[in-house]
Amino acid sequence: MEIYTDRDDIDSWTEVTLIYKSALKQISTKLEILNDEFQHVHRYNPIEHIKSRIKTPESIVKKLKKHGYESTIGNMVKYVNDIAGIRVICSFTSDIYKIAEMISNQSDINVISVKDYIVNPKPSGYKSYHMLVTIPVYLSDRIEETKVEIQIRTVAMDFWASLEHKIHYKFEGNAPDHIREQLVECSRIVSDLDTRMLNLNKEIQHLSEG
Repeated sequence: MEIYTDRDDIDSWTEVTLIYKSALKQISTKLEILNDEFQHVHRYNPIEHIKSRIKTPESIVKKLKKHGYESTIGNMVKYVNDIAGIRVICSFTSDIYKIAEMISNQSDINVISVKDYIVNPKPSGYKSYHMLVTIPVYLSDRIEETKVEIQIRTVAMDFWASLEHKIHYKFEGNAPDHIREQLVECSRIVSDLDTRMLNLNKEIQHLSEG
């Protein structure tokens, strides 16, 4: 599977991927700076680590076909919102909203949409906080407003999502009922663990301040 191109479009495809990679670099750098500043001011790092990726051509084509679009570069840029993806992993659920707020307050980042799967989990048990944003990428002859999907989740949520992702591809989206039920139950356990760890951290901070 591939994106349909002609000779001119091959250069465009290369340029498009360059732009998305540049957008990821910019947001990653912003997050690292914000994390360093938070450490300086509050003596605490809300971000454990950051992962980024560019969607593969195969995945892009599959998504375009799913929604009935021809596999062209134009359609890819217009209709596929998660070509550039960045995942921010933090320790506590409270950190998720702190990080989201810090991102929203950046003057050159435009938040297009937010999906809070923590307040409203998916039926599978999936929890994460998704932001679709645009950030300007400055080229030599123009500025490209580029879409990036940001996913913010705790370490525990990320562990669950990693397993769910493997199961989804192993069974091509049709996992046996008992496995799906166990996944949902594991999601409840993860939520309970996140809540208990957050409360424990608050108690430790309170005792330290006292």
